[in-house]
Amino acid sequence: MQFSLLNPAWWGYVLLTLAFTHITIASVTIFLHRHQSHHSLELHPITSHFFRFWLWLTTGIVTKEWVAIHRKHHVKVETPEDPHSPKIYGIRSVLFGGYELYRKEAGNKATLETYGNGTPDDWIERNLYAKHHSVGITIMLFMDVLLFGPIGITIWAVQMLWIPFFAAGVINGVGHFWGYRSFVTNDTSRNIVGWGLLVGGEELHNNHHAYSASAKLSVRWWEFDIGWMYIRILSMLGQAKVRKVAPKVRTNPAKDQCDAETLQSIVYHQYEVMGRFARSLRETANGEVRRLLHARAIHAQHARGMRGAIRLWLKIGENYLSEKERLALTQAVQSSAVFQTIYSMRQELVSLANRSNESKEQLALKLESWCRRAEESGINALRDFSRQLRSYSY
Repeated sequence: MQFSLLNPAWWGYVLLTLAFTHITIASVTIFLHRHQSHHSLELHPITSHFFRFWLWLTTGIVTKEWVAIHRKHHVKVETPEDPHSPKIYGIRSVLFGGYELYRKEAGNKATLETYGNGTPDDWIERNLYAKHHSVGITIMLFMDVLLFGPIGITIWAVQMLWIPFFAAGVINGVGHFWGYRSFVTNDTSRNIVGWGLLVGGEELHNNHHAYSASAKLSVRWWEFDIGWMYIRILSMLGQAKVRKVAPKVRTNPAKDQCDAETLQSIVYHQYEVMGRFARSLRETANGEVRRLLHARAIHAQHARGMRGAIRLWLKIGENYLSEKERLALTQAVQSSAVFQTIYSMRQELVSLANRSNESKEQLALKLESWCRRAEESGINALRDFSRQLRSYSY
């Protein structure tokens, strides 16, 4: 007869395991990610220390290491210096070896010194949490066995694998490889799904890369960020204070002329603007490929590759296309005046959104010229997008 403090039914073990791992992922997304890495919210010292203590027990994560690696990911995203980019290392390496990539970067002192500023540096951090990070997970093992008996070893193993797989593997890997994009950011980040419970809202990865300082990761009305729900509850209890959330695009239907305010809004919401451009022109691009195919301007065997390349180009830009996709895009631009127009107008809009050394007045005039040419292009989707763009306000 085994001894344990708790003897639930089989489903009780499952629910308790999920509860333990869920507290861990909530600690990662609320404390490590939104509070420590991006300072998008403030936490009461008691709540902050609870998250630190729980992460020490269940993961052995050192706050400074995690924060530094994540910040470096944003600064060096999709480059050889990115600690865990599937574009550099491959999806399999990040998905199944994300923890090894994390440990490798955690040993880089330059990374910790450059990107780990502002993290906890009190007595308990220096002398226990960081110095003896393996002690916490050992204590957790004894607690699980005491509570559940021998099956506690299995529960502990699940706890130990949860963050390495879901955070280091799924979010860092799949979150830059598969899913949908609401924003055309300067990387390959994607939202895995519009809602999730297992990863605390972190599945909305593209939204986060678009507005990294936002405490709320959901943007569309149908997206659900459970981490944000917990933050709101903590706020009502006086345990958290939100500092920043992603702003909504404001429009003024009465505006029909681009001005400095329009420009400022577009610069601020550039990823949203390029996302809307992609969605607006998607069907026009598909229709143009069909027209070229019907007119026998392209071969049937090239049509599919061309359609895919253009769709991907609209979503992520030219920098992340493969050589084969770039060739298909080039062929499309050379084969069609419509694609020539879409291509040149997109490139010019990106340039405007990224600013330059010119004055706001000069850039506003260029934006007005862009809108006028878009409306005179003969492409209905481009005309409608331009009229919507004119209404942006700040």
